[in-house]
Amino acid sequence: MEKLILLLLLLFCGSVRAQQKPKQTPQQIAKQFNALVKVEDEEKFYNDLIAKVSADPMKPDQYNEYRAQLAVDWLINGNMDKYKFYKNTNPKFTALQLFDLSNLLEYWVDDNKNVAIVEQISKQILDEIAKKMHNDTFGRNGILLEVNAVANARLGNIEIAMKNIEKSGADATFRNMPYFRNSKANYLNRLGVILSAAGQHQRALDTLSNAVRTAISTPTTIGTLKAVYQKAKGDSSGVDKYITALQDEAYQKIAKEVEKAWIANTKIVPDITLTDMNGKTVKLSHYKGKIVVIDFWSTVCKPCVAAFPAFERAVDFYKNEPFQLFVINEGETPDIVKPYMDKKGYKLDVLFDNDEAIFKALDALGTPQKFIIDTKGNINQTGIGYAGSDDKEFYKLKAMVELTKARSSGRSAAN
Repeated sequence: MEKLILLLLLLFCGSVRAQQKPKQTPQQIAKQFNALVKVEDEEKFYNDLIAKVSADPMKPDQYNEYRAQLAVDWLINGNMDKYKFYKNTNPKFTALQLFDLSNLLEYWVDDNKNVAIVEQISKQILDEIAKKMHNDTFGRNGILLEVNAVANARLGNIEIAMKNIEKSGADATFRNMPYFRNSKANYLNRLGVILSAAGQHQRALDTLSNAVRTAISTPTTIGTLKAVYQKAKGDSSGVDKYITALQDEAYQKIAKEVEKAWIANTKIVPDITLTDMNGKTVKLSHYKGKIVVIDFWSTVCKPCVAAFPAFERAVDFYKNEPFQLFVINEGETPDIVKPYMDKKGYKLDVLFDNDEAIFKALDALGTPQKFIIDTKGNINQTGIGYAGSDDKEFYKLKAMVELTKARSSGRSAAN
């Protein structure tokens, strides 16, 4: 009888243990938090978390990343009060959080929005970086100096603006590298804004004109150039023609470079199965009749994602033609990629390369790398890396597509 009772107890305890959920690791909890798209859901998750497991007094930074992320995401959502609430808990921003925060301030000041707020926040973060309070692995100090300089210029504080834009040059590690989106292009645009605010309209015009002529530019540069042109020339007559000539000069140069890089030996697109965001199978070999662009990427690859706005521009440009663009993710899964794309607002078609099958078949060298597939399924062109600016990336991709079309009709891509 005792043996029977013991056996029943063991079975019961085993059943209870089987029903208990294994304790989640901090990494698993963080992954769930990061998969949330809405900041309201992030905040609820955080509040539920600290209600279940209150912060350990011996570990004051236990929930630091959650508070820092909530501060950043509430600011992105336009809620200044919530930003201040979480910022007042003195969280240390990670490199990625500081990157996203500085990006938002860039967008605001370049669009002439919330300028006073930009000046205040950028000044505070700059002071904190100087005190080593945040992780500035990505060299955002130089960018924040630019942002603060433009904000001060727009507020009429020209002396501070000139001082900070000059100072930013000594701490802009990534400015001349095609790594972060529009690093050099944004700097030149901001320099133009500040020079014009200081009354140096011709110097501002020369700076911006050269930026557009060399494709170190963005659509924002064009808007600034139009405003500066009027101040330098006294009126805006001829500005559109002037800008078109600069843009054409930039495109023609890039198109010639693309034509020189044409690969004589054709490679056939592999008949390999990929999957889309919903798990549906896709084969690039089934897209004959269309020009197909593929680009290998991952969410942690900053140059990869920097090219996405130019890709979306290309998709819109060729929307009435037999054209398809895929960004092929390497090494990640939909549960990571989908919330990332949703948060960033990108609408590109994503495919997943199972076991790097097509990456290896094409002898790809890394990410980002794009390949152009013609209407017969042949590959004669590839491009490695990020071009450095929205305009240059778009011009390069457009030139590659046009060259693919032109080779079948004997034309030059530059035409």
